[in-house]
Amino acid sequence: MNAVDTRRPADLVRQIAVLSAVSFMLIAAMVGVGLFGGTAVQDVQGGALDSDGSYLAPAGSAFSIWSVIYVGLIAYAIWQALPRQRANERQRALGWLVALTAVLNGIWLVVAQFATLPLTVVAIVVLLAALAMTFRRAVVTRTPDDGLVDAVLLDGVTGLHLGWVTVATVANTAALLTQTGPASWESSADVWGVVVLLVVGVIGLCIAFASRWRVTPPLAIGWGLVWLGVARLGGEPQSTVIGVTAVIVAAIVVLVPLIAAALRLLRPSTD
Repeated sequence: MNAVDTRRPADLVRQIAVLSAVSFMLIAAMVGVGLFGGTAVQDVQGGALDSDGSYLAPAGSAFSIWSVIYVGLIAYAIWQALPRQRANERQRALGWLVALTAVLNGIWLVVAQFATLPLTVVAIVVLLAALAMTFRRAVVTRTPDDGLVDAVLLDGVTGLHLGWVTVATVANTAALLTQTGPASWESSADVWGVVVLLVVGVIGLCIAFASRWRVTPPLAIGWGLVWLGVARLGGEPQSTVIGVTAVIVAAIVVLVPLIAAALRLLRPSTD
């Protein structure tokens, strides 16, 4: 969407708010990796959020996706602050929501450092809901006139953020249940783990379908599930059933949208 009307004072406020929100998120992230006297995320909450904290925790390498998401959000914050983006209607529709997700991202890190494990679940569920709303609006406001940069920094980055936080919400919740549930629950961990993974797979496919086969959310979900499988097959707690299921679900979640998106590109658009 091009800027076709006059700029408003609220537009500049929005641009500053996005820059401020992303800055807050980055400061919280630096605390979350142990800088500024903070404790690394994998070590907070008694290690509950580490790769061995539950049967549904991804291996540590999975979290490298945050680097891509953060770089994307930084690029978006800078790009949306350009004068030509100030009165852009798509920025007006999405800028505040992106700022909200950045703030909620940072809040989760603060909560993980200084609050309780149950509150981290509340924080990440709220973040997930905000990301779902943001991605949905990105889809419905997209027009053929929007350029590649717009597609990458709005649809792409938000989609990656949503997909990864979907997996992270499952891991965070599983960590809480592992810490608070009775030891007898472990005997049925394989069954419940498989059920949850199948639900995550359905959610990933539903997100892709509802977004006209956007591929970034399922790519992020698939990434998280593959590393979850790696953690269960080669780490502790070990579960071959959960590990194999995670890899199979990851393949389905990634391949179906990719094939559907390719077929959509090959036929005339009806949107």
